[in-house]
Amino acid sequence: MRPGGGVLFRSTVRPVFVFARDGLVRLVERRNGIRTSGQVQLDVLGVAGPHRVDYKPAPWRVLRRALPRRSVSADDVFVDFGSGMGRVVFQAARDYPFKRVIGVELSPRLHRVAQGNIDRTRARLRCRDVQLVCADVLDYPLPPDVTVVFLDNPFTGAIFATVVDRLLASVDRAPRPLTIIYFNPVEHERLMATGRVRLVRRVRGLRPGRDWARSNSTHVYSVPSPGPAARTADRRYRAW
Repeated sequence: MRPGGGVLFRSTVRPVFVFARDGLVRLVERRNGIRTSGQVQLDVLGVAGPHRVDYKPAPWRVLRRALPRRSVSADDVFVDFGSGMGRVVFQAARDYPFKRVIGVELSPRLHRVAQGNIDRTRARLRCRDVQLVCADVLDYPLPPDVTVVFLDNPFTGAIFATVVDRLLASVDRAPRPLTIIYFNPVEHERLMATGRVRLVRRVRGLRPGRDWARSNSTHVYSVPSPGPAARTADRRYRAW
């Protein structure tokens, strides 16, 4: 980029992109009868703490670009940690044949908004079994049949490490294919350091500018499991 190019990008290209994107999001949400937009600081919500990240919904196309529909079966169970107002939960239940879709959110305020969104749209969802849980992820017992985990960078550091340890322990107790979809994967190295998580796909962010697109990229990981579960996981990734 030529000298001054970064300033030009921030002052011209980025504002135009944000304006157009926000207008499109408002249109999509109005059409679907839900409300999930906006950024909210955790201290405003009364749930701020170390290693917790402010609320900002994932872009609308993140899940569809990271997880092809043909790779999901009626036996798969989806969970979104830090589900906020329920944007990704809604998309998972609307667009995929999941057996069950779960959202876990710390903030009671965001949880109530998500519940309203799902209640208004439940009749149009492909997966009708949607469970929204208002809880700290550190207190939430992961169901043994969860096969897809979504993370929109909701926490970092010690909280992230604990959640990863619990995911791996869950696979050990109940062997099964496990896919982790991680938007804005700031803790990528921590996942790789476990020695048990395999990066199977990178999805570049749909934003202008290399650095901005990188911060909005998505990584898809698998947690290998021995025996038939491993073969099932291989079939999922071959479908991509």
